[in-house]
Amino acid sequence: MSISRRVSETRISLHVYPNAPRNQVVGFSDGVLGVKVAAPPVRGQANRELVAFLSQVLGVSKGSLAIIRGHTSRNKLIAVRGLSQEEVLRRLFPG
Repeated sequence: MSISRRVSETRISLHVYPNAPRNQVVGFSDGVLGVKVAAPPVRGQANRELVAFLSQVLGVSKGSLAIIRGHTSRNKLIAVRGLSQEEVLRRLFPG
């Protein structure tokens, strides 16, 4: 007998602004989440900073986040495992 559990996954379209003064969620525009990161877009530094920042904001491990598309672009598609879309929005924009 085999038991499998489906883990919920939410995908988020992002526009990343590297070299910002600080890490910050900017907001939604046309279904795309804007995120500023302090790291430069050099050798994956901005991607690592983005994953670390989002894991902190969402309260999930870095391993729960994956860049699906856009590794070398400012426009990215991120997968968040273990959270519903509603929970992701609630954690990004509390209150």
